[in-house]
Amino acid sequence: MKHLEEYRDPVLARRLLAELRATATTPWTIMEVCGGQTHTIVRQGIDELLPAGIRMIHGPGCPVCVTPLETIDKALAIAARPDVVFTSYGDMLRVPGTSGDLLALRARGADVRVVYTPLDAVRIARENPDRQVVFLAVGFETTAPANAMAVLHAAASGVANFSVLVSHVLVPPAITALMDDPDTQVQAFLAAGHVCAVMGWTEYEPIADTYRVPVVVTGFEPLDLLEGVLMAVRQLEEGRAEVENQYARAVRRSGNPAAQEAMRRVFQVSDRTWRGIGPIPRSGLVLRAEFSRYDAELRFDIGDLVTRESPDCIAGDVLRGTRVPTDCVAYGRTCTPRNPLGAPMVSSEGTCSAFFNAGRTLTVEHR
Repeated sequence: MKHLEEYRDPVLARRLLAELRATATTPWTIMEVCGGQTHTIVRQGIDELLPAGIRMIHGPGCPVCVTPLETIDKALAIAARPDVVFTSYGDMLRVPGTSGDLLALRARGADVRVVYTPLDAVRIARENPDRQVVFLAVGFETTAPANAMAVLHAAASGVANFSVLVSHVLVPPAITALMDDPDTQVQAFLAAGHVCAVMGWTEYEPIADTYRVPVVVTGFEPLDLLEGVLMAVRQLEEGRAEVENQYARAVRRSGNPAAQEAMRRVFQVSDRTWRGIGPIPRSGLVLRAEFSRYDAELRFDIGDLVTRESPDCIAGDVLRGTRVPTDCVAYGRTCTPRNPLGAPMVSSEGTCSAFFNAGRTLTVEHR
């Protein structure tokens, strides 16, 4: 608790806000690309405390939220099979597919289990040799090393009835796609500290240089975020566009080489569709050919799927940062954490969930 309090000190927060007010001479728009950061910003009201003109845009930083609808529908089709034990982290169970979610499927008798590590899924496969055990492998670069290690462990221990349904996405290509959008309003980025703890920040240096946009690697506590915003504003005011590291206590420029090596052994880069955003070239990971026997999509004949998003959901606009949840007529009415229309209302890292749990209300025109 002592170490948490150090990064939530209200006296230091006021000093950082005062320094921000003294530094900013013109309006600036900054995007965080991390669901954990979004929740801290909204829950603590940081976006409302910033000096007038400093605007935070909440980007596609929730891996659950950007998992394609097609992947969810594939998960539902596989999990419905009587010979399958389907495993996942808990925050994926209520993500809506075209016709339901994994939690509802479990209520109807499917063997859907929550695990806390992909190695739990490998253990379940070893204990149930007569069943097919599938793990839903989603997330940014943060979770990819552990999922890679699960595949390597299954291969080394000869567990043949284990497979993964992979939907990993990569942050730098998403930032590039956002900057390539002619309507983008983003002038600086706060990069996710946990992603950079794995990958370092060298991938962000060409982005900063090409688009002349500051990138600040930032932690998750209130003081981390205030300092990250201050560092970004300083760069903008000085006309600089560099990668800086606010989260020095956890992140090195080179990241974690061992974790990166595990990822490289198991996965290769591929194109990926992001839910609500669309295809982004070279923004995902898939299993390498030598591990194709662990690919759930190849193991099960799913057939053609017809996907359909709710017409009332503006999750795509929210994920791109062009609108906020309170712009949505369904927000807080037909779309709540108990009855979500879109993934951003489900996940603990989703922007809609953050707004709802913080008590943010609809904009005037939608009341």
